[in-house]
Amino acid sequence: MNKANVKVVKAKTKRVLNVLITYCILILVAFIFFFPCLWLILASFSKSGSIYSFDGFFPAQYGFDAFKSLFTDTVMYNYPRWFANTLFIAVMSCILGTFLTILTAYCMSRFRFKSRKAMMKATLLLGMFPSFMGTIAVYLIMTQFNLINQHWGLILIYSAQAPMGYMVQKGFFDTIPYSIDEAARIDGASNFTVFVKFILPLSKPMLVYTALTSFTWPWSDFILPKMLLIDKDLYTVAVGLMSLGETEFARFAAGSIFIAIPIIVLYFCLVKYMINGMAAGAVKE
Repeated sequence: MNKANVKVVKAKTKRVLNVLITYCILILVAFIFFFPCLWLILASFSKSGSIYSFDGFFPAQYGFDAFKSLFTDTVMYNYPRWFANTLFIAVMSCILGTFLTILTAYCMSRFRFKSRKAMMKATLLLGMFPSFMGTIAVYLIMTQFNLINQHWGLILIYSAQAPMGYMVQKGFFDTIPYSIDEAARIDGASNFTVFVKFILPLSKPMLVYTALTSFTWPWSDFILPKMLLIDKDLYTVAVGLMSLGETEFARFAAGSIFIAIPIIVLYFCLVKYMINGMAAGAVKE
């Protein structure tokens, strides 16, 4: 075998080893992330319901009692109402937040006005700080507007904070040629007509991405609902599940799995649009 063939064999062997090592690492990482999910799923089928009766990591006996009590035993823990509350808050926040975020991104991308760059820099600077730093200020503002213990108070907060993450959407609008706007205005179209009839039809991936991100935050948030909601009947799922007792861990696990199903279904159905939206908004042509 000549030297050229030896080099080719070594290169192929090296490439195969790299692929095997890469897949082994990916499988290990996937298992590490999947194991807590598997444990939570098995815990939801615990017959006793208490975490103290587990045989090591897993329940000693299995049953469907936790899922039955989750929807039937609603005297103290009204999970169906919590689910409906969470769905209402998430849907309304998604609609308002998507509308405000898209408008903000479109204005920043298409219009030139005084202090535009200063506003963009201020937004980036404020985005460096975690949102929970303003919880005390938010609570005080909500008390002044009598929005404590009301779902609309949460909806307004989520919707108002959504436009702070407009930079990805702005990057997407920057990729749409400005000549489309100019041609439409020559034909007599107003700014609103250009936005609705020309820009939005081209922005389906970004609309889906924005709607999903605006939906997932209120769907799973705990801090704000815990701070602003007092009555048990107004709780979201995250707050309601945290109020369960220690002997109700199986019900907690079952509720956690059930609340995760809609998000998983949405992501699997719309992942194509999400990837397109993120990729298009990450670059500027």
